[in-house]
Amino acid sequence: MDGQLMAFTGVAAGMVAMPGADFAVVVRNALDTRKAGVATAFGVAGGLLVHTALAVAGLAAVLVAVPVVFETVQLLGGAYLLYLGAGALIAVARHRSAATAPSAGARGEVPGPRPTVRLGTAQYLRQGFFTNALNPKAPVLFLSLLPQFVPAGQPALPRTLLLATIVVGMAAVWFPAVALLVDRLGVWLRRPRVSRALEATTGVLLTALGGVLLAELVLT
Repeated sequence: MDGQLMAFTGVAAGMVAMPGADFAVVVRNALDTRKAGVATAFGVAGGLLVHTALAVAGLAAVLVAVPVVFETVQLLGGAYLLYLGAGALIAVARHRSAATAPSAGARGEVPGPRPTVRLGTAQYLRQGFFTNALNPKAPVLFLSLLPQFVPAGQPALPRTLLLATIVVGMAAVWFPAVALLVDRLGVWLRRPRVSRALEATTGVLLTALGGVLLAELVLT
C-alpha cells in the first residue's frame, strides 16, 4: 500500500468514526432492536455511497457551483434532522409521562422499558440513508478530499474509485459494529432511565445539527 493510500485510510477512518448525526441515528435505532440498528447503519453507508459516487463522477462540483441546488439540499437536510430530533424528544417526553403516571404509581408498579414504535426494516434503512445523503457538507468534503490523494500522473478515475470504496467499506463495517455494540449492551442501555437519557441526548444532538444547517442557510 503506498504512502498516500495509507494516509487517506487514516483520514477516512477518523472521518467515518467521528460522532455526528449518522452515529446518533444508528445508536437511537439500535436501542429499538439490533436489526433496526444494523439496517440504519447500512442506510448510512448507502448515503456515503451516493456522496462518493457524485464526487467520482464530478457531479459534486455542480452541487457546489450552483447555489440553489446546494441550498435546497441544505434545507432538506436541516429539516430532516430537526424532524428526527423532535421525534426523539417527543418520545422521551411521552415515556417520562407514562413512567410517572399516577395510576401506575398508585398500583406500585415499576415502570418497564421504554415503549417503542417499531418500524419496518426498510424504514430504518431509509432513515440512515437520508440522514447521510441529505448532509450538504459531504459533497464538498469529498470533492476537496479525494483529489488530494491522487498521485501526479496517475489516472484520476481508478484512484478516486478506490478511495471511494475505502470510505464506503469503512462505513459498512463501523456503523453496523456500533449497532451491534449498542445491542450487546442492551440490558443496561435499555433501562428506562438510561434509555431516556440516550434518546434525549440524540434528540438534542440531531435538533442542534439541523438547526445549525438551517441557521447557516439563513445567515449566508
